[in-house]
Amino acid sequence: MEDFDKLQKWAKEIVKFVPVKSQFTLYGNIYDVYPLYLNSRYIPLPIKNFLGKLLTKYETYRLVVVYEPLFGFHILEGIEEIFSNITGLSTAETKKISLTKAYEIIEKLVDNNAVYTSVIINFASRLNDIAERDLQEFLYKMFRLSINTNPKLIDDGYSKYNPVIYLLDKENDLPAWYTLENPRIKSIAIPKPDSEIREKVARSLLYRIEGFIELSDEKQREVINNFVDQTSGMYATEIVSIVRIATKEKLDIHNLNEAIRLYKIGITENPWSKIRKDKLLNAEKLIRKRVKGQDLAVRKAVSILKRAFFNLSGSQYSRISNRPKGVLFLAGPTGVGKTELAKAITELLFGSETSYIRFDMSEFSHEHSDQRLIGAPPGYVGYDVGGELTNAIKQNPFSVVLFDEIEKAHPKILDIFLQILDDGRLTSGRGETVYFSEAFIIFTSNLGIYEMLPDGRKIQRVNPEMPYSEVSKKVVEAIEEYFKFKISRPEILNRIGENIIVFNFIRPDVAKEIFEKMLSNVLIKLKEVHKITVNLEDKVRNIIREESCKDLSMGGRGIGNKLEEVFINPLSELLFELMPPKNSVVIINDIYKENNVWKLKGKVHSIK
Repeated sequence: MEDFDKLQKWAKEIVKFVPVKSQFTLYGNIYDVYPLYLNSRYIPLPIKNFLGKLLTKYETYRLVVVYEPLFGFHILEGIEEIFSNITGLSTAETKKISLTKAYEIIEKLVDNNAVYTSVIINFASRLNDIAERDLQEFLYKMFRLSINTNPKLIDDGYSKYNPVIYLLDKENDLPAWYTLENPRIKSIAIPKPDSEIREKVARSLLYRIEGFIELSDEKQREVINNFVDQTSGMYATEIVSIVRIATKEKLDIHNLNEAIRLYKIGITENPWSKIRKDKLLNAEKLIRKRVKGQDLAVRKAVSILKRAFFNLSGSQYSRISNRPKGVLFLAGPTGVGKTELAKAITELLFGSETSYIRFDMSEFSHEHSDQRLIGAPPGYVGYDVGGELTNAIKQNPFSVVLFDEIEKAHPKILDIFLQILDDGRLTSGRGETVYFSEAFIIFTSNLGIYEMLPDGRKIQRVNPEMPYSEVSKKVVEAIEEYFKFKISRPEILNRIGENIIVFNFIRPDVAKEIFEKMLSNVLIKLKEVHKITVNLEDKVRNIIREESCKDLSMGGRGIGNKLEEVFINPLSELLFELMPPKNSVVIINDIYKENNVWKLKGKVHSIK
């Protein structure tokens, strides 16, 4: 039969094996819809309805009924009269019957010689939750029935069984003794829909969207192919939902991508569409106000940001890309502005740092700490809580996600990033799919700065005396060596591609800029919060600057730590001594050390 070739493999197996198998267990993707070719087109049907149509169309079954615990029997295909003649009951009389009574009805249906009949037991994985006391007896009787029943020769040229079909979540939801080495039972896995199934579902539905029918055949094929690519990994039910969203939101065929985005993200407003082009045009200037002395890094980062704005990440491989909006790998010494750049990018893109999500990867150094990111699997403690990463992206898909010091994570954790960088999605421990297609991913690393010798000593591979070109070369070499050889994850490096940005050491001239910015932050905060203006005489400012910028080995963070010791702590002490009123000016005129502790001298000048 020509239509038989249009069936999925698992459906063909059922048709082929009803002459020799009395029972079937179908497990896996049983809550989805599947396309069945009826009346010259594919129609997506829930699996029980699919089975009803399958058996009546291809194997002349005249009665297909479904049994559901607590709801009894109802007819999928056939008429009430046939059911009543076989069982002596109407379907209405079977509601809330016990498993014992349900077995009696199933036995009559399976053993009848009047019409070919099939019984589908729906939600079979829940039987134990509903009727635990009666379940063992029910399963034993059903097992016995699978062995003792015989195929029937009714109105075909060959005999076949009146099969019972269990719909199960997992293959092992029935006891092993039930199915193990039972030649009368066939177990069939129902897979998630592949591209062929998604195409059939798409063809059956897209005609409902405005503008599709008017397209040429070639353009229709192109739209369908793009749609199939964009729904990779989705259930057929989700494809139905996307089409419903498109019709509800009155989106025409040219805006089908928006319906897919709405389904994945669940948010109508798209912050990416609100970013002003002139803001990105001046991005370098804006970011340099926060990130000092890293012009090459800022320039390359802005270039990737502009690519992200036009959604061109991964477009060289496919016009339809679900990859994150952008990916950056920021490498270099500590305290040089890597984290600050991530915050600056967040503020530039989304107006504030509230969309900035940071994960310190040193907290994920153990093999099973991936459960913190994606959630514990079923049956484990914390399963109901979900993962920190998946929850964060689900709550705010429009985010900059920073994975700090990536080399400190266990190599197994890094495997998570393969799926994020390639497919733009991640499956949580609870089986939920979260999408990273609207996120901007940033990794930071100190790889290449130090090297551990075989004797355990730690030496510095690069230093501030080296020119930037040499620093960059050595750091990139160390990153490649780490991913390719040390942890054997070259594919992660391959996904990151040319997005590695090496930061320079903080040089003395840049250190002064960072110092002035930090000092300014302190003075502005005092003025805004406490209405106190602090002025430093030049000699005091020079000493504070010299002390803060003396040791640049810890970068900008080291400057900040030293500024706290030399200025912020003694300033706090002085303000308590002077107790300046609001709207006053404090003039700092001297700085000195006493018992190895920095001290400030000053006086208050009130403003009338």
